[in-house]
Amino acid sequence: MPKVSTLLFDCDNTLVLSETLAFEACAELANEILASQGISDRYTGPALFNEFVGQNFRGMMSSLAKKYSLSLPPDAFDDYVSREEDAVIGKIRAALEPCMGVDAVLASLADTNAYEMAVVSSSAGRRVQASVDKVGMDRYFPSNRIFSAATSLAKPTSKPDPAIYLHACEVLGKQPGECVAVEDSKNGTLSAVRAGIKTVGYIGSYESEEQDKMRGVLEQAGANPIMKHWNEFESLLKQLESPY
Repeated sequence: MPKVSTLLFDCDNTLVLSETLAFEACAELANEILASQGISDRYTGPALFNEFVGQNFRGMMSSLAKKYSLSLPPDAFDDYVSREEDAVIGKIRAALEPCMGVDAVLASLADTNAYEMAVVSSSAGRRVQASVDKVGMDRYFPSNRIFSAATSLAKPTSKPDPAIYLHACEVLGKQPGECVAVEDSKNGTLSAVRAGIKTVGYIGSYESEEQDKMRGVLEQAGANPIMKHWNEFESLLKQLESPY
């Protein structure tokens, strides 16, 4: 395995506490879609999160379309995706906060100048950019270091597809084996692991009663090690680098 040169961070609930905000907006639109198709089922934000965490809205809607045999023409589908982006960005600009402890870690990593750093997300590029701008992380992640499965690829996709990680590696000129990813979800972990990237699982954004369960989920998906707080990251990174 080559020496670690590059750190690839998921965004939602890994760098920033965005998932609750995002799934509130997603639930509103998902329920509108279900109502328009004459389906009585309705979702809350938490219910949608439990079923689809780690997927972007396009992937989520594709899953719902399959589950309920929805008839959504491509133009209507794209319109809902655009509306979801706008709704989530509005919530992000109003109330987004960083994950606890991440600011100090990013500052420390930037000071060492030892690694390239990038964001690799399923979410739309506009949403990721709004997130890093809101919490001041744009100084670490300029626009050319933000990779979105929804908008950076010729064919939009979503994690657990490894395509966005492979794309990020290609653009950055890195081999997967010299990268370390940080992910909080099963789908995100699978995406990174399937791309051949060593993955640290982060469970700190989950409620305390969910953390043990998520530890098992992320470990099963291939994350190793697992961290509960960002203050663990640099020591875990040194452990990953210990063979060198």
